[in-house]
Amino acid sequence: MRVGRIPYINCYPVYGAIDRKVVPLDAELVDGVPSALNTAMALGRLDVSVISAVEYARDAARYVLLPDLAISCDGPVRSVMLFSRRPAESLDHARVLVSRSSMTSVALLQLMFEQVWKSAPAFVPADAEIADLARSGMQRHDARLIIGDAALLLTSGTSAMAADYPYVYDLGAVWKEWTGLPFVFAVWVAQRTTPVASALAIHAQLIQSRDWGLAHLDQLAAQAAVATGVVRSKALEYLSGLDYGLRYEHLAGLTTFFGKLAASGRVPNGSLAFLPAA
Repeated sequence: MRVGRIPYINCYPVYGAIDRKVVPLDAELVDGVPSALNTAMALGRLDVSVISAVEYARDAARYVLLPDLAISCDGPVRSVMLFSRRPAESLDHARVLVSRSSMTSVALLQLMFEQVWKSAPAFVPADAEIADLARSGMQRHDARLIIGDAALLLTSGTSAMAADYPYVYDLGAVWKEWTGLPFVFAVWVAQRTTPVASALAIHAQLIQSRDWGLAHLDQLAAQAAVATGVVRSKALEYLSGLDYGLRYEHLAGLTTFFGKLAASGRVPNGSLAFLPAA
């Protein structure tokens, strides 16, 4: 069994106990940014993985959702941010750099420009990991979408680069204001071809690890501070603000997002399917 993991700190609460051998995982862990894990799952190279919500919507017939396991927010997310030199409403025909790492964040941003800000910029794919920020900053642009640890670093006040962007939009907060619902950025799925018993065993181990992680957020925040340079208190605030369940309110947000994507022709119409009981 091969299980995908995003190396961003937002996954620490799910994998922290596994990394510390507190919870065993009967599988090989494979690290990758969201877009890489999406591709690996689409090609059948992973059995279970966290993937972008949009990847699930794009090919729902291929996957089953693992119950009660996702990365979501109910308001500000702090790690999916549009940094802009002008108000979003005035970015018609402007160049907006978008992260290659996340399908969900890019699709959400495109919907917001179309339906919230009523503006039509030119989207330019770019790398937006922490190590890429200075280099991609050399590309001409008016705004840039940054996700994950790099966005957290820019919003924490520890990066001088943040001063270049007087307008900052937290996509989780904009979605909440727009719809009144939580937003689900990532879900855990299994291939439909993965044996149910094996997928259930992995799911149980991930849930056990997540529960340990949520009880030890302070410890994980200290690890996150070392990994990113974000101060420990900000890392703890960030991790505490995320939700790692997948309850009715999250499903309402997820289906609303998928409905908007389908209406705009970005994904096919479909329904949610969950891993069945043994």
